[in-house]
Amino acid sequence: MHSEIIYPRKKDLETVYLKNVVTNPNIIVGDFTMYNDFVNDPRQFEKNNVLYHYPVNHDKLVIGKFCSIACGAKFLFNSANHRLTSLSTYPFPIFFAKWGLCQQDITMAWDNKGDIIIGNDVWIGYEALILAGVTIGNGAIIGARAVVTKDIPPYTIVGGVPAKTIRKRFSDEVIATLLELKWWDWPEETLQKHILDLQAGRVHGLPSHLQI
Repeated sequence: MHSEIIYPRKKDLETVYLKNVVTNPNIIVGDFTMYNDFVNDPRQFEKNNVLYHYPVNHDKLVIGKFCSIACGAKFLFNSANHRLTSLSTYPFPIFFAKWGLCQQDITMAWDNKGDIIIGNDVWIGYEALILAGVTIGNGAIIGARAVVTKDIPPYTIVGGVPAKTIRKRFSDEVIATLLELKWWDWPEETLQKHILDLQAGRVHGLPSHLQI
């Protein structure tokens, strides 16, 4: 299958199918999701872009199918969150040996806000930052250098620091139709037949899920 190769474009070593370069079992990526990096080797995504993602915390990065992730986009995980309920933000549990603390309590050094979940067909702009515990809905667009601190609804464009809603991409009716169709789950043959409809915005030219 074409989705199983690393480089989807000939002679383009800056763009990869992300699923085929990550090795961490706690990073789950769907088919055809792409990452472009013109600064670093895009194959080093999980090292350079997934930050503070320590195995001891068991948190996950889940990215859907057909997402487009621009250069420098980063995902900041729970271990970066110094504990706010403590009287001190200093992460004493990390230095358990120095302070005579129990090693198994190391996760008490930070607030655990949960996994990062990215839907399907999401476009994440240049150097955007996604924080732990955030869920981004299908079809959303994250502006360049936005800092996403809260969940983003499907087919919503956001930008800024912190990221705020700019507008919905489509009407509520069209959004509901797209969420029902789930075109990203279509067989490749069906998708091939309707790429031009998707590109042109012809919602009524798309088949219903019952006809696939």
